[in-house]
Amino acid sequence: MSAPRQRIDVAEAERLVVEHMPRWPAVRVPLAAAAGGVLREPLVAERDQPPFDRVTMDGIALRHAALAAGNRRFGVAGTQGAGAPALAIAADADCVAVMTGGVLPAGADTIVPVERITREGDTATIEDGYAATAGQFVHRRGSDHRAGATLLAPGTVLGPAEVAVLTIGGRADVAVTRAPRIAVVSTGDELVEPGEPIADWQVRSSNDRALEAALRGRGIAHVTRALLRDDPALLEREVARLHADHDLVILSGGVSMGQFDHVPRTLATLGVECIFHKVAQRPGLPLWFGRDARGKAVFALPGNPVSSLVCLVRYVLPGITAALGAAPRPAPRVRLATPVAFRPDLAYFLPVTLAWSADGQVAAVPRPTNTSGDFVALAGTDGFVELPRGADEFPAGYAAAFHRW
Repeated sequence: MSAPRQRIDVAEAERLVVEHMPRWPAVRVPLAAAAGGVLREPLVAERDQPPFDRVTMDGIALRHAALAAGNRRFGVAGTQGAGAPALAIAADADCVAVMTGGVLPAGADTIVPVERITREGDTATIEDGYAATAGQFVHRRGSDHRAGATLLAPGTVLGPAEVAVLTIGGRADVAVTRAPRIAVVSTGDELVEPGEPIADWQVRSSNDRALEAALRGRGIAHVTRALLRDDPALLEREVARLHADHDLVILSGGVSMGQFDHVPRTLATLGVECIFHKVAQRPGLPLWFGRDARGKAVFALPGNPVSSLVCLVRYVLPGITAALGAAPRPAPRVRLATPVAFRPDLAYFLPVTLAWSADGQVAAVPRPTNTSGDFVALAGTDGFVELPRGADEFPAGYAAAFHRW
């Protein structure tokens, strides 16, 4: 077993998390259940798109050469609706009434909109002065993509647009990452559930609720919460059970160096090797991350509420993204609305509220907490900015990475 890394930088911690997270298995699901999943196979086009020369405007289809020769009156040879086989134009003097989405009639190459014609029986007359462009209002076959083209790559998160693309691939089912089962565990004798009697020396258990909400807000439906006392035997038994039954365990509390901080020892007893312990950051310095011989990962977050939520967003969520096989997205950058001074030799995760100016510029307004236990101060904030280690002053306008709660 290699020695765990201690007090590492933020970038190194994220790299180690992504590198050591397992890759959760794929399952096949019907198209109706694919939304929100992460694609695990390439999706290729079943046919050209569009699969035929497609009409994009209600009107008449005709030969542009006939217009160019001065013809303004055309005999209507039929009506071409969407979903019907292509009709045909036999002569320059003919046209076909067409509907948006239908096949371009054979022999035609141009559409004149219905607003530009007068229809009397089987004769359509084009208004004086109207000049049509050859090929107008025709969506040519294969102009979007050709059959066999890759439409979606593995790692794509399947939102509404991507689900629509799946249908273009002709797929009734698709391989996505199996939905993970995640356990969120708060530890501490001082923690009491909402609604239960509470003593003066106790506090409400909020971390587990916040972590669960953050996970569910990102589409993770299978979240189990547990509240455990600072009892080594109880911790060992219950964490072992949760670790066996879930794809990922996230603990909060008991991870520092105090007499009752049993979590690191418990995890070591259960065969979970520490990858790193402590990151040079505020808040959240005592962050712990490890995995067992089977590749199952465990996060142990600091017990202070702000620290716990910050570490979930900054490290656990990127780890989950990696385990799902989803393509990572870099954090967007926002500019500080006011200058910030921070003296410690640590990265600084500063809660902010985003504000937009009249001309559409976005700025991050600092909303520092009183302490890392001041959860109430986070209400109404949008997330936090990451101010890197090694600088004491960050001027107004500084572009910082932004992480949304």
